[in-house]
Amino acid sequence: VFANPRNAAAGSLRQLDASITAERKLRFFGYSWGVIDGKPVDLFGTQAKARDKIAGWGFPLNEPARLCETIDQLMDFYDDVQAIRPDLNFDIDGIVYKINSLDYQARMGFVSRAPRWAIAHKLPAEQAQTILEKIDIQVGRTGALTPVAHLKPVTVGGVVVSRATLHNEDEIARKDVRVGDTVVIQRAGDVIPQVLHAIPEKRPADSVPFDFPTHCPICGSKAIREGDDVVRRCTGGLICPAQAVERIRHFVSRDALDIEGFGSKIVQQFWDDETVRSPADIFTIQTRDEADPLSALKNKPGWGPQSAAKLFAAIDARRQIDLDRFIYALGIRQIGQSTARLLAKNYSQFDALQTAMQAAADKESDAYKDLININGIGESMADDLIGFFTEEQNIALLDRLLSQVEVNEFNMVADETSAIAGKTVVFTGSLEQFSRAEAKVRAESLGAKVSGSVSKKTDYVVAGADAGSKLTKARDLGVTVLTEQAWLDLIGD
Repeated sequence: VFANPRNAAAGSLRQLDASITAERKLRFFGYSWGVIDGKPVDLFGTQAKARDKIAGWGFPLNEPARLCETIDQLMDFYDDVQAIRPDLNFDIDGIVYKINSLDYQARMGFVSRAPRWAIAHKLPAEQAQTILEKIDIQVGRTGALTPVAHLKPVTVGGVVVSRATLHNEDEIARKDVRVGDTVVIQRAGDVIPQVLHAIPEKRPADSVPFDFPTHCPICGSKAIREGDDVVRRCTGGLICPAQAVERIRHFVSRDALDIEGFGSKIVQQFWDDETVRSPADIFTIQTRDEADPLSALKNKPGWGPQSAAKLFAAIDARRQIDLDRFIYALGIRQIGQSTARLLAKNYSQFDALQTAMQAAADKESDAYKDLININGIGESMADDLIGFFTEEQNIALLDRLLSQVEVNEFNMVADETSAIAGKTVVFTGSLEQFSRAEAKVRAESLGAKVSGSVSKKTDYVVAGADAGSKLTKARDLGVTVLTEQAWLDLIGD
């Protein structure tokens, strides 16, 4: 018996024997499109018409669905779906609202992989009661101490839950959850287990509040809270084994280098037996003994010639990596996928990024001004970037890594015929024909870089009404200033 439909579908599709997959009662709903000949806005016009076209091609559609024109109609649909949810012959955890116009969708764009033109409205999650047996403290790659509740296993929404995050010490104090408490849990969004609250009347008589540690449970270094940060962090840095292991796990993870077969358990195994102690060590496992490449994995449980060869092939496949993935893989605090891509787009090459970050240590330098002028990079994020690239141990690590890995130059996919490809653009003043966010999305889709302030590297300043100091600076520097209409004429809109 499968635990839930998600696991059943995923497991069925991953079967090595396709005949087993064929026996499973899987169904497919067509809800979007991949590569098509032409622009979606020209082919379909709206999301509703796209659904009609997909149905006409013979694909079953996900139902119920409704075209709504007001907030009240959206809420009526939400209530209707909630009422029929128990009778649907498949599980759902909510509703997605999408802007109907595909033209508006294109203009609004994406944040990382999340569309600005769609939003999920979750249905109430199923809840259950269980006993909180223990609170464990985990240490992440940035040193964050995260409390995890160990629960008496209980089934919630078709999944057995035995652990749930408690987020931070303030959250524990606010909810006043204690070891031995009977707690109410749910899976947020029907996915992530969370402890909602304790039931005080069921609390044991000898219960005491949880005492959050002030030292790292792994390396013993002080754990401190900086400023208004709700997270307590280990100050051990690279000497803390927990941080080192988590950084390696992050480095090989799917959105980073994505080394197939190099999972969490293997990272821990290789750390424990000292095969891998830093990301650079991954690429030297098979070259440590030139006479016998398999020597590093011999006598390790679970490893033979075939499994070792597969791992080495997966590692070799990542000796050339895209710049944005490499930046993200380094695990720099505050630098997620979107920011890594933003840095890659602005600096193009890793050498250029590293040199610029080291020069930006001088906050009076042009390098620092260029960094914080990037739309989306603030002073706190800049400090973390500069701190990472100027720390001696990190510099040594990067030198070792770059001797094993080739980082590709970043090439943004854009309209090669665009007049603004590779140009730096600043928007200022009150824009009337389009929003600032819309202008940014359009400019970036045509290969331009959007900056937050004017410098000698700026190519165009698009000035709306009541433009102030940025317009003055652009004129002083001789930067080309465009009206909104001149901008639209330039990009062909």
